Amino acid sequence: MSNINTAEFKTHENDTGSADYQVALLTERILDLTEHLKIHKKDVASKRGLLKMVATRRKLLTYVKKKDEARYSKLIQGLGLRK
Repeated sequence: MSNINTAEFKTHENDTGSADYQVALLTERILDLTEHLKIHKKDVASKRGLLKMVATRRKLLTYVKKKDEARYSKLIQGLGLRK
């Protein structure tokens, strides 16, 4: 498992649907699947799933950036994405 603490991205205790939390969960799954694909290079089905998750995360990040630039900056910094 990855070292991302997804609980810190929840907006409230029972949060499962906010964009921030979804991005954190997707990032965690992407990192795990990336490690899997380093070992199993010919696993095409998992690679396709990985690409779909990356696209979904990109769309959610675009949504967050459009809604609140400060929240977006905090999110990508907290997850260690780009810059």
